[in-house]
Amino acid sequence: MRADAKRNYSHLLAVARDVIAEHGADASLREIARRAEVGLGTLHRHFPTREALLDALLRASLDGLTQKAAELEASAAPDEALISWFREGVAFVQGYSGVVDLMAAAIANPESALHASCTTVRSAGAALLLRAQAKGLARADLNGTDLFALMGALGWIGDQPSFAPRADRLVDIIAGAILTTRHSSGTKTSRRAPIL
Repeated sequence: MRADAKRNYSHLLAVARDVIAEHGADASLREIARRAEVGLGTLHRHFPTREALLDALLRASLDGLTQKAAELEASAAPDEALISWFREGVAFVQGYSGVVDLMAAAIANPESALHASCTTVRSAGAALLLRAQAKGLARADLNGTDLFALMGALGWIGDQPSFAPRADRLVDIIAGAILTTRHSSGTKTSRRAPIL
């Protein structure tokens, strides 16, 4: 890619990140192009579809989650690694309104631009889960697909104004339910007063 094309690509991604953070995954592509001060055709030359734009935008975060799983696997106790990674995954999906729907659709559609990134993240979580299960530290009746779905569900809750104030508490509850013990290997489940 030429230097000017690379600059345009990076600029479009930076603008798209801001617009999507404000308006969610369904943000107007015209608005992204307008704020980037380019024509819609230029945007489409770099990103032919909304999914291609979202894949490019989200891939760094998804790749970061995959890398984080590898780091945690090498450096943390199995239960601590699993729950730390799970919390980071939930924080990611809560960071982009509407991304849960896209990821849920992409995981089932091999033709989706987001499919590879989503399946890689799911596999990274599954590996951490299996490691914790092998030590008897995580529920044996969960699998990687369940973990991915729980992340998505908690992300969706964060998108709902009536549930958002409970989101952190619900993450704590689900994290505790994934483990077979609450305080093994230094992993702590926070005990907050219930929100009424």
